Order: sequence, then C-alpha cells, then structure tokens
Amino acid sequence: MALTRIQPPAIADVREPNFRNIVINGDMSLAQRSTSVSGITAFGYYTVDRMRLFGSYVGTWTQSQDTDVPTGQGFAKSLKMDCTTSSAVSAGSHLIINQRFEGQNLQYLKKGTSSAESLTLSFWVKSNKTGTYICELNDNDNTRQISKSYTISSADTWEKKTITYAGDTTGAFDNDNALSLYCNFWIGAGSNFTSGTLNTSWNSVTEANRAVGQVNLADSTSNEFFITGIQLEAGSVATDFEVVPFGQNLQRCQRYYYKVIAEASGRPMTSLGYCYDTTAGYVMVPFSTIMRISPTALEQNGTASDYSILNNIAGAATCSAVPAFSQGMTWGARITFTVASGLTAGQGIQGRASNTNAYLAWSAEL
Repeated sequence: MALTRIQPPAIADVREPNFRNIVINGDMSLAQRSTSVSGITAFGYYTVDRMRLFGSYVGTWTQSQDTDVPTGQGFAKSLKMDCTTSSAVSAGSHLIINQRFEGQNLQYLKKGTSSAESLTLSFWVKSNKTGTYICELNDNDNTRQISKSYTISSADTWEKKTITYAGDTTGAFDNDNALSLYCNFWIGAGSNFTSGTLNTSWNSVTEANRAVGQVNLADSTSNEFFITGIQLEAGSVATDFEVVPFGQNLQRCQRYYYKVIAEASGRPMTSLGYCYDTTAGYVMVPFSTIMRISPTALEQNGTASDYSILNNIAGAATCSAVPAFSQGMTWGARITFTVASGLTAGQGIQGRASNTNAYLAWSAEL
C-alpha cells in the first residue's frame, strides 16, 4: 500500500520591516515632547519626533500632532503648522520643516559614485494656501543641494505628492553618526533664497537657488499646513508607505530623544542608586536603546516637590531641588537627586515621581 506523505501546514512568512523609508516617524505617530506647542518663534524640536523647525523665523506658530489625516490611507496622525501671528518675509528670513539623517545610514545610496541611487520622496499634504512649495535635499557633508517644487492645487484638501531626485555622483556621505543629509520642506522664504533659478539638479549650494517660487505661509493667520506619510526611498518609484510597528518606531525615535514619564505618583523613574552624603545621591536611568551620542544635559519638568527619593532605611522623602544632570552615556544617564537631610552615605536609593507631570528626558538630536 502506497503511503502518502502529509505536508505540514505552511508557516506564514513574517519578517521585520526592511526600513526602506529613510524617514523615521514619517506617519507622525510619535510625539514624545508634546502634542501641541504655541507661540513658536525659534527653531528646534517641539512636538512630532524627528521633525525639526529650522530657519530665521517668519511669523509665530502653533505646532501640533493632529488627527486630521487623508481618508482611507491608514494614517492616524499628521503634523500641523498653524500661523498665529502673520508677517511678511524679509530677504534673509526662511522657515523649514525638516528631518536630518546620519551618514552611516545612507551608505547604500552610493552617493559620490557612478552608481549613485536616485531618491523618491512621497508624502500627503494639505493647506488652505494653494501655490508652489519647495522640497529640498541638502548634503551637509559636501555643501550640495537639489530642490524640486510641488503645487498644492486645492485648498483644504489632502493631496499626495511624489518627487524624484537624481542620484548625485559627486561627494560621498561621511560614514559616521553625524549629520549628512537634510530633507527640507519649505513653508516660507525671503529673496535671499528665491531670487535665482531653482536648482533642480545636484550642485554646490547657491542660496538664491534653493527655494525659488515658494509661497509665504506666514502671510495670514488663517493659514494652516498639514503633512503626513512622508517616505524617502532609493529608486525612482514611490512604493506604498512602509508601516513600522509602534514599538520599533519608538525605539528608533529614542535614539535621538529619550523620555521617562511619571506613570503615577510615587512610581519609580530610575533604577537603584546610592547616597554619597546626607542630602544627595546618584541614580541611574538606563536607556532602552543606544542613543546616537552621549547626552550632555537633562531636561525635566516640574518643581522639586514633584520628585522624591525612596531610601531603603528612612523611606520616601520629597526632593529639595529638581533632579540634576551628572553624567551621560549612550546607554544611560546618571542623575543627582537631592533632599534636605536624613540620608546616610552608602544607603541605596531610588528616584521617584511625586506628581504625574514629572518627567526626565535627554536629547542626542542631529
């Protein structure tokens, strides 16, 4: 009697994302710092992780992580810019939303060789202000750039844009953890950046050629700008947006900004440490991922009374000063917690939150 071999059931091919999208957090799903910040008149990181405002400012803005997204595209969040004080653009003023990239993550693009890869940028955008906008790739290592324009055609309507940039056979990216490439979304530009001819091929930077035709989004307090689904990838074809699981997205963002929040009053914020005298002690905060560089400062929220020390002998004591930075490593940070009295050198301690508004954070941004 012939035997029939029974094949085992097929196993689903479950693979890690291949990270073809160079942009981190392009779906705007992570906002560790805040979900809304108003009165912005200076450059920096404010809300959505990895998205930085840059320039000499035009207008005053509220930036927020918003729930207005294109219908049926699988996005839940967008980055919103809302002009709250309008202004004209002076010659040297400009405003950009950008993401910055480490050179060691870009080596596969083969920039500076005859095999340099083209790059395709795709994203969803919405604004009440129609007209010409500029997207720029800027090579920080070799002072080179290329700009392309796109048009917002219909007011208050989500539109998908796709832009392809030729590969650059001049100037390789440095193979390190420093800044090599900017992806710039212009929203305002003065004549210093618009008086030439738009540079649509890779060339040495000429400021006047970077943002020719760019509208001024700051010319009315009615103006808003939304963006989501940003993907920058090798090749000349825009693929579907690469969805990265939330936990992996968070870990990628934490390489640049790491934040510990108070889950509840009295909950620990640090690992164990020790007293070095009767009023203060060191505690460690291990990071869940290796940061890009060792942070050099501590960001914290609240007053001294929002923090406390748990002592293994004397119990909990409210801090007399806010936690202070002691030392940073790529894998963790040492923080000083201080109380008025009652500690003994060598005792074990733990840093805790006495208020749910308390947080500790470190930056290793580009």
